Amino acid sequence: MSKIIAVNAGSSTLKFKLYEMPQEKVLAEGLIERIAMPDSHVEIKYDDGKKFEQTTDVKNHEQAIQILLDQLLDLDIIKDYSEINGVGHRVVAGGEYFDKSVIITPEVLKKIESLDELAPLHEPANVLGIKAFKKVLPDIISVAVFDTAFHATMPKKNYLYSLPYEYYEKYAARKYGFHGISYRYVSQRTAKLLGKPVEDLKMIIMHLGAGASICAVNHGKSLDTSMGFTPVTGLTMATRSGDVDISLLAYIMQKEGMKDIDEMIDILNTKSGLLGISGVSSDMREVEAAQATNPRAKVAREIYVNRIVRYIGSYLAELGGADAIVFTAGVGENSITIRKEVTDQLHYFGIGVDDEKNDVRGVVRDISAKGSKIKTLLVPTDEELMIVEDVETLSKENK
Repeated sequence: MSKIIAVNAGSSTLKFKLYEMPQEKVLAEGLIERIAMPDSHVEIKYDDGKKFEQTTDVKNHEQAIQILLDQLLDLDIIKDYSEINGVGHRVVAGGEYFDKSVIITPEVLKKIESLDELAPLHEPANVLGIKAFKKVLPDIISVAVFDTAFHATMPKKNYLYSLPYEYYEKYAARKYGFHGISYRYVSQRTAKLLGKPVEDLKMIIMHLGAGASICAVNHGKSLDTSMGFTPVTGLTMATRSGDVDISLLAYIMQKEGMKDIDEMIDILNTKSGLLGISGVSSDMREVEAAQATNPRAKVAREIYVNRIVRYIGSYLAELGGADAIVFTAGVGENSITIRKEVTDQLHYFGIGVDDEKNDVRGVVRDISAKGSKIKTLLVPTDEELMIVEDVETLSKENK
């Protein structure tokens, strides 16, 4: 038995899950919010329903990790730090350096730090988490698990942009895709549900959370995905715009008197999507509740569904058909109506859901209507489990 912790460090947050392996038992999970801000919030769930909460001032990620580890001791979740055998870090961008998870060495860390420009909102925070854990627990195995790695199998025709080739050669300007840890987990879980090897299947997976994307998975490998060089492209998301005409951005900047492209990029990332269109909220539940009386909320949901359907249609053509389409992540796992509206528009492909089977949230289930040519499945994601499995595998290989 071993205890392995999965970590997802944000600029002001630290999320974690502690597993006992190989039983895949979650011993504790939680987060620390508002790091480096007043009144930081600490929350840890453990022991089948117990919860610890604390409001304090957390100066930095190193202190956040120390608080986390101390609470694991105080709550009797672990007896000693030495019980933690490894830590796996979610790292957003692996660039063209990393096509699989790796043990973090000084050389690996330098390469990760060099990729800041590919994910400026995430990568520096991921590095902070790695360094902080290394300082507090220097002797345990530390593994980087990359969101982009799953998409390293995309062919050039799908990852290159139609720009002068020299930009790719000089700056690695290309599509990288994201949510790869989720897609790897869900594709494997879907194969088990269908009782077939993942290598024998074609599937389209929809990771519909605050950040949302779609991936065409061909025989267990990423063929194409909706996010691009950064996570802002593709689908309409909670606050991200998704696909937009670049010339339109230049036009708006001119009209608004914007001089700094970073200002426009911030709008695309934080003020667009469901929030920007509806003017109500970035939360699909609140947008849905408002649509009966708010025309903008109604059209926001219509756009959201339309973009999903559009990508599914293109990926069905690209794959040459599919064995299954799969819903996962926050909206995908919990919105009965979104799943229904998406599949209703795909009926001519032989896709449909059974209303009774679809009336569930957050469970693994085949929700296909009787006679469907393509299965529709609900498979909750578990990125943290995928991370700790990689830590366990690399730890065994490194002995």
